Amino acid sequence: MPLPETLAQGLRGAGWLAGLPALALIWASATLYAAPRIADGLAAEGAAIAAGTATATGEPWLRLEAVGRDLVAAGEAPDVAERATVLSRLAALDGPRRIVSELGIVETAAPFQWAAIRTGQNRIALEGSRPVEIGRRALEARIAGALDPGTALDDTARAARGAPPDFAGAAAFLAARLSGLAKGGRAALSDTVLSLSGEALDVPAYEALRAALSDPPEGFSVGRVEILPPKVTAYRFAVEKSGRGIVLDGFAPSAADREAALRAATEAAAGGTVEDRLLAARGLDPAIDPKSLIAFAFKLAELIQFGQVVFRDGAVSVTGDAIDGQALPDAEALMRDGRPAGVAAGRVALTARPLSPYRVAIRRTADAVTLTGHLPDAATRERVLAALRPRLFREPVIDRTRLADGAPPDLGDALAAAAPLVTNLADGTVAVSDRAVTLTGESLYREGAARTPDRLAEALPPGWTGQAHVTARDAAERRDPATCRADVSAALAGADLHFPAGGAVLTPAFYPTLDALAALAKTCPSLRVAVSGPADPAKPPATPAAGPAPGEGAAAAEPARVADAAKPEVAAKPAASAQPAPAGKGAAPHAARDAAKDRGKDLNKDRGKAETGKAGAAKKEPAASGKAAKKTAEAPDEPPPDLPRLRAQAVVEYLLQAGARPEQVTAGPDGPAGPVVFALLP
Repeated sequence: MPLPETLAQGLRGAGWLAGLPALALIWASATLYAAPRIADGLAAEGAAIAAGTATATGEPWLRLEAVGRDLVAAGEAPDVAERATVLSRLAALDGPRRIVSELGIVETAAPFQWAAIRTGQNRIALEGSRPVEIGRRALEARIAGALDPGTALDDTARAARGAPPDFAGAAAFLAARLSGLAKGGRAALSDTVLSLSGEALDVPAYEALRAALSDPPEGFSVGRVEILPPKVTAYRFAVEKSGRGIVLDGFAPSAADREAALRAATEAAAGGTVEDRLLAARGLDPAIDPKSLIAFAFKLAELIQFGQVVFRDGAVSVTGDAIDGQALPDAEALMRDGRPAGVAAGRVALTARPLSPYRVAIRRTADAVTLTGHLPDAATRERVLAALRPRLFREPVIDRTRLADGAPPDLGDALAAAAPLVTNLADGTVAVSDRAVTLTGESLYREGAARTPDRLAEALPPGWTGQAHVTARDAAERRDPATCRADVSAALAGADLHFPAGGAVLTPAFYPTLDALAALAKTCPSLRVAVSGPADPAKPPATPAAGPAPGEGAAAAEPARVADAAKPEVAAKPAASAQPAPAGKGAAPHAARDAAKDRGKDLNKDRGKAETGKAGAAKKEPAASGKAAKKTAEAPDEPPPDLPRLRAQAVVEYLLQAGARPEQVTAGPDGPAGPVVFALLP
């Protein structure tokens, strides 16, 4: 049966499709068989031209690659003329369809830059400039020797002049560092400065990179280094405390965080050893600040004698022996209220034991007196503070002690006895360990330093041992009298020292001037100063009032005469009996201030005795009328008649206590009302 006409026409129109398989076979044969032969032929034609461009290294600078029927020329010609010559010779070849020129000219690179980049697990790209003096294949062989076997190089570096000496050694050193970096790691050179960036593959690789960069090739330095630590799944940070010192273990996200942990450990170890086992690694929750975590861990570590503070699985825990019983609630409170954001509360497992050895210290500086360590109870603490505060004028007492069991029963006696010795030093420390006391520091005076060991031995309770190591800070003597007198005049210039009305007690306004004068006296043996104490301004006469009944005035006046007579006998103290004592630095000398305070107490005591004398005398007299008694009670005390002498004596005693020699300071004639007067004697 004949086919329909339309179908027959369709088959005849599509008949050309029958030839497509044969055409595809011909094309495949040409591509897979003929093209490589063509490329090889083109390369062979240009090989002779490339060989003719060999340099002093033996390697041709011209590189030819056949791409289909095109011939690609690459490399760096020594100059423009040679490049033109090579291109003209290549153009004369019959085989290539066209010549693709990628030829450059050797130039001087400034700065000379080169880089190796990890583009895959076993693939490194080289870019930038390479020394023209080193052949490409020779440099690639040197670099490949520093890489893992089987690593391929994609070298697009161009020859240039200006390379630093031993470029090949530095390039190999940098390429070797890429073995520890993940994909994208970059090792670069700019003249003689090496840089490295990327992410470390693991913790050992990171540590190896740090160690290698600490010892770069000779003649080269390490510049910018941006290596990210590896990321770990189980991030951990631990502080272990023992009798030997502190051990840091676990991870730190960066070198700065590691340094922060080391600083905190060194401070907490207080002279003990610090062992650093920290490794750099990421993996800490981004919501947690690493430095805050480190600081919190060391706050907990302050509460333990032996044990661990550990951060793992997002929580902090503390275990071990507490420093004292007070540390248990402190740790609970700190864990509850002081945790950094993002940190969970872990276990608090602390045991309180009696302390052994039992330690406490009093530290005296120019700015403050600080108590540290442990005390048995609040009463002992108050006793020590009471022994310190009256001997200090401006310096605060900072109490950092804690309460704990295990103290010697007479610890309070020992500390109360040692407190005056350390406050008399310019700088020093009393350290107690069980029943042993060690006093160290610096005295302003050689005599005070020499007496300290004996004074410490005499002050301690029975059964205690003491050692004192105190040095002197005596200033060098100046032998020039003219300079000494000029310095004294300068120190006294503008001094306007007034006593309170009716009083002979030094006020703090005296201290700077008297301290300066005492310091000059110690360095000027020939200095002689006379001190004149002032009288009080005369009081205006009282307005006459209704006189008492006969006999009442005599009864009221007699007790006043008794009080006036009592004051000089009790308050006056010989200047020669005062001995120089150690003094502090930065403020009035401590011993001199103590003497001033004691003298004020004596005057108050004298007045009390005088008042007692008044009362006794009043009992012997006939009882006065109510009006006369009221008038007597309201009448103010009269100042002692020898008030100028008492005031001069107070200044002299202060100067002697501050270090002036007895022959250098004397009381002068009484002065008029006003300030204290100082006179230089010949």
